Amino acid sequence: MVAEKKRQIARDEEVRGLSSAEVEASRLKYGENRMSKRKSRTFIGAFLSNLGDPVIKVLLGALIINILFLFSSGDIYETVGIGISVFLATFISTLSEYGSEAAFEKLNESGEDVKYRVRRDGCIKEITPEEIVVGDILLLSAGEKIPADCILITGELDVDQSAMTGEGKEVHKRPFVGSEPTSPALEPSLSYALLGGCVIVSGEGVARVAVVGDSTFLGGISSEIQMQTRESPLRIRLTKLAATISKLGYIAAALVAFAYLINSFILDSGLHPALILMKLGDVHYLFSKLLHAFTLGLTVIVVAVPEGLPMMIAVVLSANIKRMTKDNVLVRKPVGIEAAGSMNILFTDKTGTLTEGKLTVKEYILGDGTLVSPLGKVQKSGIMRLFALSGIFNTSSVLTREKKGRVTAFGGNMTDRALTESASPYFPEFERVEVLRRMPFDSDKKISAVRLGGAEKRVLIKGAPERLLPFVRACYLEDGRKATFNLVRFERHISSITSSGGRVVLIAESDSMPGEGKMSLTLIGAAHLSDRIRKEAADSVSRLQSAGVHVVMVTGDNIETARSIAEQCGLIGGDVDICITSSELAKLGDVKLRSLLPRIGVVARALPSDKSRLVRVAQEAEMVVGMTGDGINDAPALKRADIGFAMGNGTQVAKEAGDIIILDNNLSSIAKAVLYGRGIFKNIRKFITLQLTMNLCAVGISMIGPFIGFDAPVTVVQMLWINIIMDTLGGLAFAGEHAPEEYMKEKPKKRDEAILNRYMAGEILTMGGFTVALCLAFLKLPAITRFFRYDSENIYLLTAFFALFIFSSVFNCFCARTDSLNIFRWLSKNKVFIFIMLLITVIQVVFIYLGGSVLRTAPLTFPELRATLVLALSVFPVDFLRKTILRLLGSKNRSY
Repeated sequence: MVAEKKRQIARDEEVRGLSSAEVEASRLKYGENRMSKRKSRTFIGAFLSNLGDPVIKVLLGALIINILFLFSSGDIYETVGIGISVFLATFISTLSEYGSEAAFEKLNESGEDVKYRVRRDGCIKEITPEEIVVGDILLLSAGEKIPADCILITGELDVDQSAMTGEGKEVHKRPFVGSEPTSPALEPSLSYALLGGCVIVSGEGVARVAVVGDSTFLGGISSEIQMQTRESPLRIRLTKLAATISKLGYIAAALVAFAYLINSFILDSGLHPALILMKLGDVHYLFSKLLHAFTLGLTVIVVAVPEGLPMMIAVVLSANIKRMTKDNVLVRKPVGIEAAGSMNILFTDKTGTLTEGKLTVKEYILGDGTLVSPLGKVQKSGIMRLFALSGIFNTSSVLTREKKGRVTAFGGNMTDRALTESASPYFPEFERVEVLRRMPFDSDKKISAVRLGGAEKRVLIKGAPERLLPFVRACYLEDGRKATFNLVRFERHISSITSSGGRVVLIAESDSMPGEGKMSLTLIGAAHLSDRIRKEAADSVSRLQSAGVHVVMVTGDNIETARSIAEQCGLIGGDVDICITSSELAKLGDVKLRSLLPRIGVVARALPSDKSRLVRVAQEAEMVVGMTGDGINDAPALKRADIGFAMGNGTQVAKEAGDIIILDNNLSSIAKAVLYGRGIFKNIRKFITLQLTMNLCAVGISMIGPFIGFDAPVTVVQMLWINIIMDTLGGLAFAGEHAPEEYMKEKPKKRDEAILNRYMAGEILTMGGFTVALCLAFLKLPAITRFFRYDSENIYLLTAFFALFIFSSVFNCFCARTDSLNIFRWLSKNKVFIFIMLLITVIQVVFIYLGGSVLRTAPLTFPELRATLVLALSVFPVDFLRKTILRLLGSKNRSY
C-alpha cells in the first residue's frame, strides 16, 4: 500500500500539464471538445418544410388551379380562402413546433457556467468544457460531471455510469497501470476509463484526457441520433387521405363535367338528333361548352378539397400540447402525440419509471429474524438507535434541510444516502456524539467503519454480508439486549431477500477498528434496501395493457430482480410468460425474436444495443413502437422508436432524441399521452367526417342545381362564410373534444390504417346525401316553397335556403362529434364547442336580417325562420336512425 502511494505521488509530481503551445497543437490535431449538432432549422425553413404536408400539397394544387382558371370568372373569394387556409395551417403548425422547442430549451437551461480545473504550464487553471483538449490533465472530485473521455492516472473514484449503461450501481475506478493504451477508444467496462457525461459520486483523482468531442463514447451516441426516423403514422395516414380525396375529387369533377355536357348538348336539344349534330358541328359553341365543363370540373375539385383539415390538425395538436404540459407531458414533436395513441408496444425502463429511482430502507432484519420498520418513533434506546448511529456516522453522506423543511441526504453513494435518510429523525439526538476515527468504504474489502466518542463510545462497521458474517459472534435483540446468533437461520433470511432482487447491508458493532486486531462482531442487523415500486405503477401497466399496449420492461438488473419487479407490476401473466436475458436474446435470430415478442415481458441485463434491436424488430413486425429512456445509452433507441418518451430527469442527449418528455418520470403520464393521442385521432376523424359531409353537400348542389333551374343556389360570399364555419370555427370546436377513458379500452390503430374508415364513409354518404336531398327538396317541392313569400328573384326562398344550409351544418357538427346515440354525450366537457355553435347560429340570424345585397339575403318572418329551422332539425332523427340500424345489425364499424 505504501509503495503504491509513493508511485502515485511520484507520477503526480511528474505530471505538469500541457504548455500553451501544446494545447493549440492538440486542438488543431484532435479538434475541440464539442459535439457536432445538426443545424437547427430557421422559422422560415420549418415553415417551407411544413408545406410538404400531404393535404397541404393537395390544397396548393387547388390554389394553383384557382389562380390559373378561376380568376377570370371573378371567383377570388375561394382563391383567397384556400390561400389563407394554407398559410394559417402551416403557420400554426410551425409555431407549435417552435413553442415546444422553446419549452424544451428552457427545461435544459443550466443556469450557470461549469468550469473545470486543469494543469497547464505547471499551474492549475479553470477552463470551460469546450476549452479542454486531448492530453489535458484534469483534477476531478465528487459531484463533478466528467467533461470528456479520460484515463484515471491517480486517485480512486466512484462513478455513476447509469447514463451510459443503464445500471444504477456506482462503478469504482482505479488508476491505469502500465504503458498508455494503444487505442484511445474507451468503454464503460474499463476500470480506468472515465467517460464524458458520467458523474463522480465520491473520491478525488487526476485524469488525462484521451478523447474529445465527436470521438468520445458520448459523441458516438450523439451522432447516431442525428439519423432520420421513419414517417409517423399520422403522416402516412394523411398521405393516403390526400390520395383518396384527390381521386374522389377527380371522379366528381368528371361526373359534373359530363352531366353538364349531356345537359347542354342533349337535354337542351330536346333529344333531337339534328339539333345535337348542329351544336357539335359549331366549333365555337363546342369549344365554349367544353371549356365551361372543364372549368366546372375544376370548381368541383376545389370545393371537394377539405382546406380546413391541415389547420384543424395544427390547432388540435397545438391546443393539446398546452393541456398535456399540465399533465407532466412535454411534447417536442407535435406528431408524436398522435403516434402515442397508435402505440401497441412499449419498451420501458425499470429504474425511475416503474420504480421511484432511488434506494430506500424497506426494513431492518435483526439477528433473530425480527423485522423492524425504519418508520417507527424515535427511541432513546434500543436497536433503532444503533441503526441510526450507523446511518448518520458510518456513511459518506451528509444530511441537509431543504426549504420546505424536508431533510435529505447528499454525497456518498446511493446506499449511503438511503441509510442516512432512514436515520434522519435521530439526527438531533446525536449532537454530543463525536467521530474519533473514520475508515471510508473500501471497494476491495467491501466494508466501512467508524469509531465514535462522546455520548456514544462505540465502533460501528457496515459492509457486505459475505465479508462480515464470518466474524459475528452475537446479535442484538429489538430491546437492545444481546443474544446468541444463529448463522444458518439468518443467512436463510438474507438469501430470500437477495434472490428476489433486494440489496442487503450488514451493520455490526465491534470492539476495535478493522486492522487493529482480531475482529469480533455483535450483529446489530441487516438493512434491506430496495428501489420501491411506484404506487401507481401496477395501475398504469394495467391501463396500458387494457388499451392494447404490450409493455416490456428492459433493464440492466439481474433476471431475478427483474422478474420480481415485473410480477409486482403485472408485466408477467397470461400469454406474456417469458423473461429473457441479454445473452439469451443475442442467440435469437430476428425472425424467432419477432415470433416471441408478444410473449416477452422482461429483458434483463440489457445492453444499449438490445434496445435498438428490439425497436427495429418490432417495427419490422409493423408495430407502432414506444420506448422510454433517461440515459445517454437510451438515445439511439429513443430516436429509432416511433414515439420516444424521454424522462424529465434524464440526460440532455436523451431529451433531444425523444419526441415527448415525461416531466414526472411516471408511467401514468405515458398512459395519459396514449389517451391524448387517441382523442386527437378521433377528433381528426370527426372533423374530416363533417368536412366531407358538407363538401359532398356543396358538390351535390353545385352538380344538380343547374338541372333544376338554380345556377347559383349559394353565392360566392355565402360560400366563404360556409368555408369559415367548416374550416376555422369547425376546427376550433372539435379541437377541444374530451377524450373519455373508454378510448383506452379500444385496440390501437394499425400504423397504416386509413383515416377514412367504413363508419365515416357511411356517415358521409348518409348525412351528406340526406342534406343534399333536403336542400334540393327545399328548393323545388311546393309543399315546402309555399311556406315562403313569393318574389320574382326568389330572394326569400334563397335566403331561407342559405339559412337551411348553415343550420344543417351546425346540426351535422353535433352528429359528427360522437358516435353515440346521445349526441349530447360529454358535451359539457367541451364548452368551446357549445360557444362556437351558438356563435355561428347568432351570426347567421344577423346575416339573414342585415346581410342585404352583399350576402343576397332578405329578412324572413318568424314563421319562415321557424320552418327553416324545423327542416334543418330533421338531420337529428336521420342520424339517430343511421346509428340505431348499425347497432341492430351488429356492425363492427360503428365508431370512429
